[in-house]
Amino acid sequence: MMESSLKNVLVVSFGFLLLFTAYGGLQSLQSSLYGEEGLGVTALSTLYGGMLLSSMFLPPLLIKRFGCKWTIVISMCCYVAFSLGNFYASWFTLVPTSILLGLGAAPLWSAQGTYLTIMGNTQAEKAGKVGRDVVNQYFGTFFLIFQSSGVWGNLISSLVFGQTPSQEAIPEEQLLSCGASDCLMATASTNSTQRPSQTLIYTLLGIYTGSGVLAVLLVAVFLEPIKDAQRKREGDEGPPFWSTLLSTFRLLGDKRLRLLVLLPMYTGFEQAFLAGDYTRSYVTCALGIRFVGYVMICFSATNSLCSVLYGRLSQKTGRAALYALALYGVLFEKNKEAAFANYRLWESLGCVIAFGYSTFLCVSVKLYILLGVLSLAMLAYGTVEYLEAKAAARPAAAEQAKPAEGEETETAM
Repeated sequence: MMESSLKNVLVVSFGFLLLFTAYGGLQSLQSSLYGEEGLGVTALSTLYGGMLLSSMFLPPLLIKRFGCKWTIVISMCCYVAFSLGNFYASWFTLVPTSILLGLGAAPLWSAQGTYLTIMGNTQAEKAGKVGRDVVNQYFGTFFLIFQSSGVWGNLISSLVFGQTPSQEAIPEEQLLSCGASDCLMATASTNSTQRPSQTLIYTLLGIYTGSGVLAVLLVAVFLEPIKDAQRKREGDEGPPFWSTLLSTFRLLGDKRLRLLVLLPMYTGFEQAFLAGDYTRSYVTCALGIRFVGYVMICFSATNSLCSVLYGRLSQKTGRAALYALALYGVLFEKNKEAAFANYRLWESLGCVIAFGYSTFLCVSVKLYILLGVLSLAMLAYGTVEYLEAKAAARPAAAEQAKPAEGEETETAM
């Protein structure tokens, strides 16, 4: 059974690796390739707007109707459509395919999180281990492989765009308006931000589309369907339609989730800054578009290594060391689909807000916003951990009180 579980975890991991090798590379280049009239940033904004709408109702419905496996397959096809839309980039192709990708993103990640959580709990029960430890280990393995997609996707883009003829030195005046000093100046056309040839762009898009198609085939053929054993034991045939539809919002009645919404929101702010501002204002502006891939490789490689490290540390230090997506599956075990849908809902809202002000705020202001949201998210997360520890201590205190009560009664008699 262990070999079967590990095989399924690896199939999901490598499927996401292939899919996000394509999407991650394209996302990093949107604001640099399509900076005219803000097309690239608008595409990313509508993408996360679609994800926001999708998070409200689609994940529980699709997972209930098709199961985790086929929800992943259907959602992956939406990502492939976005790659195809980039072949003829315009308002009429990028925006619709971005919305389609956004609609598929929330079910994709909810199904992935639900699948790994069920698989981990099932394996832990059979092996006599703690469920959350196995779940964290599976998520660590997944993110180790998945985060490396940023390395491969960006390496491909840098190697392809590296075929562009060498460009002149960047003027000192341009460098003064890059980075935190950028106040909507980096979008100006310069030698360093010149688009690569259309042939090179088509070559890159062909590679990315092929990678996405391979991801769909890998999951469709090799991933085993899985059912939630906990619900099967409880005889749950599934909630009615409207109950499933509203389950994402109903979970907000949990105080812990209300406190945790800032965590995924910060992730959305950070992703929007990375894709829309960092790549354009820091990298493309100061170094040139061909260096975007190399810089993002460093980010992705560090992400990948930390994922597996934190997954192992959690078994010794507890989940506080993780501070990662596995968190929702542990805290809301009986409402996994709605919990992961909530994560994507608030993450998408963060992205939409950040992309919304991206075109009229200076980079320095955006940095202050990021620091403020991060500080509040860390404070709220600490509060949740405190409440969890307090709740866990109550049963133990009650057990200790029982013998004391017995002694008092005996003394009185």
